[in-house]
Amino acid sequence: MTTRDANASGPGTGDGTRAVRAGLPEPVKHEPTLPGPVFAAHFHLPGEPTGPYTYGRDENPTWTHLERAIGELEAPGEEGVEALAFASGMAAISAVLFSQLRAGDTVVLPEDGYQALPLVGEQLTAYGIDVRTAPTGGDAQLGVLEGAKLLWIETPSNPGLDVCDVRRLVAAAHAQGTLVAVDNTLATPLGQRPLELGADFSVASGTKMLTGHGDLLLGYVASQDGGLMAAVRRWRKIVGAIPGPMEAWLAHRSLATLQLRADRQSANALVVAEALRGRAGVTGLRYPGLPDDPSHKIAAQQMRRFGCVVSFALPSRARADRFLDALRLVDDATSFGGVRSTAERRGRWGGDAVPEGFIRLSVGAEDPEDLVADVLRALDASAG
Repeated sequence: MTTRDANASGPGTGDGTRAVRAGLPEPVKHEPTLPGPVFAAHFHLPGEPTGPYTYGRDENPTWTHLERAIGELEAPGEEGVEALAFASGMAAISAVLFSQLRAGDTVVLPEDGYQALPLVGEQLTAYGIDVRTAPTGGDAQLGVLEGAKLLWIETPSNPGLDVCDVRRLVAAAHAQGTLVAVDNTLATPLGQRPLELGADFSVASGTKMLTGHGDLLLGYVASQDGGLMAAVRRWRKIVGAIPGPMEAWLAHRSLATLQLRADRQSANALVVAEALRGRAGVTGLRYPGLPDDPSHKIAAQQMRRFGCVVSFALPSRARADRFLDALRLVDDATSFGGVRSTAERRGRWGGDAVPEGFIRLSVGAEDPEDLVADVLRALDASAG
């Protein structure tokens, strides 16, 4: 099986063209441009078990197309990029951490990252791994990096939207032999490319903006180091944290609109953030695309799009609940990155060090005027 060289220099190397064509097989007359999902637990395999497809827990042609597409988006024009798809973002995160770390190793995690990371940290500690944490902002993880085997970066952080200098952290980590993994979920490869910034791993949940429709669970790990990825692949085989063929096919299909969605949603997020600036009762407004955001300077140096998430706080839990109830275009739901806007009071889950009235708003692809009108109307309605 061959794949078009979507990374070739010359015409056709823009983000939109790459997203539309990434991972497609060579054209075959009368065959679909994107083959349908292959549902197979096993394959015809006479003789020795060699070849690309032997058993459904190890490989699947539908995964292959998706993984090649993700590799082309994560590191365009680079040779030797490998991507592996997983059943969820947490499966991908766990695969890197548990395949690379051993008892006695030290790992540095962000203390303000995704709210499931503390659960992972507890499990790592139980396995005899030293877990250190520090905030994302101000590159604070540098202060606890000495002697670590792996540095885990999440930038922008979820849900606080702090940003760290990936190049600076990578340089410091590599100088002492520390591996670096970057959770790129919020940015996507069209917003930020961790491998180009020097990271050893780019990891993400494909559940969110990468696929953008809120209809599947998926994760992936990408790297240019075949040795590191061999360990990740072995972990996937052992644990069996594999995506279904239908999910993989839906994800690949959805990649075709990634550039359109990323541009629209990032532009909408900036408009909504600007509309929230200075509004009564709104504090702690964060969006890396705002010129006066504390993260904007660093974000502008390493991000090409600033994402779809805006965060802010209202004075109380009750005010936040009234605000969410008053929204009409924005659904009260968790997760982020979908074409339909969502918002939630993040503190309801626990695990995030945020005020009770903290709102994480995921801006969708609706008309910006309608979104702004809905958000401001809900703010006014909830004030009483």
